[in-house]
Amino acid sequence: MSAIGASSARVAQPQRLTLRLIGSAAVAFGVFLSGFVIDEPAPYELWMAGLIGLWFILGLKISRTTAPLLALLLTFNIGGMLSLTQMRDLATGPMYIAVSTFLALTSIFYAAIIEDSHKRLPLIFNAWSFAAVITSLLGILGYFHAFPGSQVFTLYDRAKGAFQDPNVFGPFLAPPALYLVHGILAGNLRTSPFKAGALLILALGIFLSFSRAAWGLFAVTVLILIFIMLLKERSGAFRLRVLVLSLGAIILMAASLLIALQVPKVSELFSARAQLVQQYDGEHLGRFDRHRIGFQMMMERPLGIGPLVFGTMFPEDEHNIWLKSLTTYGWLGFVSYVGLLCWTLTLGFRNILLDRPWQPFLMVAWISVLGHAAIGNVIDIDHWRHVYLLFGIVWGCAALEARHKRSSRSQTLEKFGKRARFPA
Repeated sequence: MSAIGASSARVAQPQRLTLRLIGSAAVAFGVFLSGFVIDEPAPYELWMAGLIGLWFILGLKISRTTAPLLALLLTFNIGGMLSLTQMRDLATGPMYIAVSTFLALTSIFYAAIIEDSHKRLPLIFNAWSFAAVITSLLGILGYFHAFPGSQVFTLYDRAKGAFQDPNVFGPFLAPPALYLVHGILAGNLRTSPFKAGALLILALGIFLSFSRAAWGLFAVTVLILIFIMLLKERSGAFRLRVLVLSLGAIILMAASLLIALQVPKVSELFSARAQLVQQYDGEHLGRFDRHRIGFQMMMERPLGIGPLVFGTMFPEDEHNIWLKSLTTYGWLGFVSYVGLLCWTLTLGFRNILLDRPWQPFLMVAWISVLGHAAIGNVIDIDHWRHVYLLFGIVWGCAALEARHKRSSRSQTLEKFGKRARFPA
């Protein structure tokens, strides 16, 4: 019987390996679909809904390390459900919270599959980069009206790619651009020209989105990445390489920007968008005025006012994730979101300089989360699919680190145990 059992195990092992490869490919395809959200529900939602259910049915587990992520995101959305009780008309509110809950589940799913195998991280980032290049090209071609009907990839003379809004399109490109920058600075020089070409496409897409938040996100996160890489690596040769390549990349992108600005249409819109404070920011009931009034109003509304209600009371929506958390998810949601963000940044900060196979991916994700937290002051990010992916990556890497430490402790105890049983 033992021989039969061993033979069955040998047969089953290749089957399990095949299933894991198919599952990883399906995850990568899901990440790829996140770059194409022209209408809702998008193909991403449909694909991920089935994929998440199938993975958990087949035994994907949530560990103790990622359990707080589940608790915080569920609490955040419970706050959203409570805010529905404050609405007179529930036309769009329940669907909004349903989407929020689904996106929360995607974050937990990403954390769980990364903890299951860190080898999925390159697949995730490569799929993200591939999607970003394609949607960026669509936005660029649409901006210059390269083919009939290409205007569908623009909005208000701004590139938006396969997204509904340029202000989501631009930030979506920033993390894969950061990943490419890291690959150029620390990877194989033979592949650098291909990565540099892809990076130029993403940088041009970010520029033509004319999203000030995306511009700032890209510039600041690249600077933080370079600083952390210089801090982590003590080799003088590596530091010189990082500085030289960084300088070369800056010169190349600056030259590309100058070429793009020779187009009158680009130059005019850039001059208008480059102003730090636009008219609709500082005017009466503009962005900043709405923020002030909204925060004062929410001090008297512990359950919030419900999803999308703020936009019916004022000229535009909140455009501030902190205010959005209060209006749409109530005080409970606000506290949960602040706790989630602080916990995520703390987990990443603890592990970001450790020498691990997943460290480069954690570095890119953590810096991106930090950057998105900053631009959340001027934009709503609670329904951005890639933000939940970033949360999942940071928590998944934290779970990998926790498992690595447990394994190291077990090995150490085992060695001491052997020495105690067999003294020299």
